[in-house]
Amino acid sequence: MPETIRVGVSTCLLGEPVRYDGGHKRDAYVVETLGRFFEFVPVCPEVECGLPVPREPMRLVGDPAAPRLVTIKTGLDLTDKMRAFAARRVEELARENLCGYIFKSKSPSSGYARVKVYNDQGVPVPKGVGLFARAFMDRFPLIPAEDEGRLHDEKLRENFIERIFTLSRWRKAVAGDGTTSLPARLVAFTARHKLLLMAHSPEMTRQLGRLTAEAKSWPADALPVSYETVLMRALALAATPAKHANVLEHIAGYFKKLLSADEKAELHELITQYRTGLLPLIVPVTLLAHYTRKYDVAYLKDQYYLHPHPVELKLRNHA
Repeated sequence: MPETIRVGVSTCLLGEPVRYDGGHKRDAYVVETLGRFFEFVPVCPEVECGLPVPREPMRLVGDPAAPRLVTIKTGLDLTDKMRAFAARRVEELARENLCGYIFKSKSPSSGYARVKVYNDQGVPVPKGVGLFARAFMDRFPLIPAEDEGRLHDEKLRENFIERIFTLSRWRKAVAGDGTTSLPARLVAFTARHKLLLMAHSPEMTRQLGRLTAEAKSWPADALPVSYETVLMRALALAATPAKHANVLEHIAGYFKKLLSADEKAELHELITQYRTGLLPLIVPVTLLAHYTRKYDVAYLKDQYYLHPHPVELKLRNHA
């Protein structure tokens, strides 16, 4: 049975009628696709801070960097109430072992980005962040976060989900099973994720390699924090076609003495077609995974680059 991966989510995205108008914003992809792999921890800041359903709608006003949360009709300022709730709730969520969070787009409490903030003339500027979302991201800057609207972007979706699965594996590695030391677990984790990390940042991959090599000289409590910071910052960087192609060519090098001239030509052609946007990443990866199994290349069989997340999610199927 796979280990449960817990992900925070705005309650309305699950179909619960908690919106200001008594409705919901059920997201089929979140519920039906991601729900097969994640255990959701729902949060509705408005309801949980004591507001009723239905309720008066609200919006952000003032300075986009420090907006106020105000009801639209009566002008009731709910900023302090929401901030007090958010400060308490994020500490509760610290005990939930969340590996990601999916916010409700455009929400004045839960919007991840580009939330409308109204100035003194009532003109909206899409530069705000929901008050609860801001509190969460300030408290957990390394936990992957997105909103359901941005998840329609194939590249953003792939990066977000890849980070969630990697963070879950990292936490499992840190926890250990009592049979190996932390430095040994870091060596194994770094080795298995090397090619995946190279597709995001070769420089940060080298930085993690240095951290791993120096692991025995680090205080046991400081090492995981420093490693996780570099790990998650590296994965947040875009894995571009050029960087992916470099990794694919690196993997292909393991088969240079095993493949025929025609097979090598076909493989390099597929990598080139991926690099130029003619093929999705899954095509050269599938062929390399086939050769990895066929020729039983132990190092590559352990690389998460070839299988970083469930194939059913189809995250590498876009060109």
